[in-house]
Amino acid sequence: MGSTSSGRQADARDRDDEGRARNARPRDGLGRPLPYGSEGVARQPEGVVRAPEASVAEAQELLDAGKPFHAHEVFEDAWKSGPDEERQLWRGLAQLAVGLTHAARGNVTGGARLLRRGAGAVAEWASATGRQRPYGMDLTGVTAWALELAAAVEQDGESIDAGARAPRLRGPEAS
Repeated sequence: MGSTSSGRQADARDRDDEGRARNARPRDGLGRPLPYGSEGVARQPEGVVRAPEASVAEAQELLDAGKPFHAHEVFEDAWKSGPDEERQLWRGLAQLAVGLTHAARGNVTGGARLLRRGAGAVAEWASATGRQRPYGMDLTGVTAWALELAAAVEQDGESIDAGARAPRLRGPEAS
C-alpha cells in the first residue's frame, strides 16, 4: 500500500497521493458499488473527447447493453468538452441516462424526476436552437420516450430493465 506525504494509507482509503478519491471500487452495470475484490463491469473512461456522432453511437451501444450509467459518462464528456451552445443538450441527455439508471435501480421518484428534468432540458434546447435532429438524434422522440417512461415508472412503482427500456437516440429508423 502506498502512503501520502501525510503518512495516511492512500490505497486503504481509495485515494491518490493528493488525497483525491480514485473511485477504483468495482461497480455493477448500473454503476452501483460492489464489495472490494468483486469482479465488476469495466468502467467507462472519463474525459474522452469524441466527435458528437461518436458520442451518440457509443452512448446508444451502452444504453442498449443496459448500461445507462456508462452512457451518462459519455454524455458528460460531450457536455464538458463540447461547444458552450450545446452544453444544455448534452447535460439533458446525461440526466436522461441517470434517470434511466435510477429507474433501473428501483429509485422510482428519483428516476422519474431526472427523466423529466432531462426531457425538459433537451426539449428546451431543441426549441431554442430550432434543431430537432442534431447529429442524427430524434430529440422529439427522445423527449417523448423520457416522459412516457417517467409516467410508467411512477405508475408501476417497480424497477425496470434498463436495456429493454433504452431510448432510440436516432429514432426507430436508425440503429
